[in-house]
Amino acid sequence: MNESGALNESALGSPSSSWLEAEALDGNRSLALSSAALDFRVNPWDIMLCLSGTVIACENAIVVAIIFYSPTLRNPMFVLIGSLATADLLAGMGLILNFAFQYLVSSETISLITVGFLVSSFTASISSLLAITVDRYLSLYNALTYFSEKTLHYVHLMLLGTWGASLALGLMPVLGWNCLQDESSCSIVRPLKRSNLTVLAASFFVIFILMLSLYFKICKIVCRHAHQIALQQHFFTTSHYVATKKGVSTLAIILGTFGFSWLPFAIYCLVGEREYPPVYTYATLLPATYNSMINPIIYAYRNPEIQRSLYMLFCGCFHSNGSYRSRSPSEV
Repeated sequence: MNESGALNESALGSPSSSWLEAEALDGNRSLALSSAALDFRVNPWDIMLCLSGTVIACENAIVVAIIFYSPTLRNPMFVLIGSLATADLLAGMGLILNFAFQYLVSSETISLITVGFLVSSFTASISSLLAITVDRYLSLYNALTYFSEKTLHYVHLMLLGTWGASLALGLMPVLGWNCLQDESSCSIVRPLKRSNLTVLAASFFVIFILMLSLYFKICKIVCRHAHQIALQQHFFTTSHYVATKKGVSTLAIILGTFGFSWLPFAIYCLVGEREYPPVYTYATLLPATYNSMINPIIYAYRNPEIQRSLYMLFCGCFHSNGSYRSRSPSEV
């Protein structure tokens, strides 16, 4: 009698599993977005993902608010930084909502919407990084015409493509491209099909290669500009050397952070099988979320204009001693 009551309590009282929770499916192990009943113990990996999402949301909410309410931050560079911060903010909120839903709501529909939301958000974040890279390249390659209407037109087209493609990829699982009807086709992240995850991983590698190529061209332009300045002044000053070295180091940090964050998960998406232990997926996905945590530090909080707006936001008594003007990405 006691055993029967315990079974009924277990069947009715436990929350739904995480979209990355391990479960047995026909003798195989997979990461589930929703399904079997579990007990009330919380997976430590889910807690870490939720904490990561909380930090991401807080950091990027400040950036979005600053750019939205600061009339001086309206040039193409800050529009793209705002797009990146918005995507990362949505990704952080998605991680928080996923943590809340997985223990409160047992619904495949909610799970599909959650994973679609996260796919769209992280895709928009990565695509926004590519758009920022293109913008930085244009600010150096077409420095004289950078602040023209033509540049703003390019930025709007990039934003349209970024968010349009991200929304399309996020809607695919919701509209039927999922493995809920065919468990054998599931990937390491249920309910995404293996083919779906392959498309996402391939898209990442294309974006990473494009960013690598553009930053290599940016390095060449920076070094060429430094050499031209040295020729005009008949010598290469220490300040020019330091500035050039700092610029190249910054580009290396940007690419290194992006690569170390996303490459492990992208590679595992291609080689991983649903039978593999879920800890492998958690261990590669968690660092990927850190990229959205680091993005506002690299692209926003280190920017002098945004720092100035932060001072004005938190210190109403702040006054600028010098003239102020918005700078291009090449100057920053």
